[in-house]
Amino acid sequence: MTKNPGKAPSEKNNSGRGQRDLTIKVKTARGRKLSSTLWLQRQLNDPYVKKANTMGYRGRAAFKILELDDKYGFLVSGARIVDLGCAPGGWCQVAARRVNALGDRSGRKIGRVLGIDLQEMEPIAGCELHQLDFMAEGADEQVKEWLDGRADVVMSDMAASSSGHKQTDHLRIIALCDAAAHFAFDVLEPGGTFVAKVLAGGAEGDLQRLLKLKFTKVVNVKPPASRADSSEKFVVATGFRG
Repeated sequence: MTKNPGKAPSEKNNSGRGQRDLTIKVKTARGRKLSSTLWLQRQLNDPYVKKANTMGYRGRAAFKILELDDKYGFLVSGARIVDLGCAPGGWCQVAARRVNALGDRSGRKIGRVLGIDLQEMEPIAGCELHQLDFMAEGADEQVKEWLDGRADVVMSDMAASSSGHKQTDHLRIIALCDAAAHFAFDVLEPGGTFVAKVLAGGAEGDLQRLLKLKFTKVVNVKPPASRADSSEKFVVATGFRG
């Protein structure tokens, strides 16, 4: 049967009537800024947000670490993971399942997931959550004590509070990522992995050079779950030299 070239298949349903636009529109409410209204509308129409709700993840960011691990394979059964700035906990949830922190009867090695954040969090199955400033003096030793050793992976999806000024925000997140990297140097096992969010913008060059000295391989990637209009990317550094 020849298709009608004048109308794309997505523009019609089986009855021949045009499909309704299923995009949710949010009306501006009194006291709510336009930017907040647009953010809410984007959230309600984001397929990753909907998928996270369906699968029980605490946020769409869970799919970023899923996609990164699918590509680079650092969340292996039995691994010891430290998640810095872990709230709301999506990355911890993914890590707990992939390193087998929940345990099973398959005989796989049981891993550990240690979540660190400034704020108190609701428990997550298979995870050990601690309220701690990772930049505080002695934080690295405290984490190693909790782990009874060193970590195989240090990961961070942290972002500094937005100032509304693009360059300022870029510098803040690079400084945060730099602090996370130095923390990783103190707690990682040789051969370990560091994964962190950065923002493209030019100031990350020094951090990249440092990571290349400390790890055998350093790559930068923007997973599909990162919004197209976001300047975020992730650095994945593998093979810590110790």
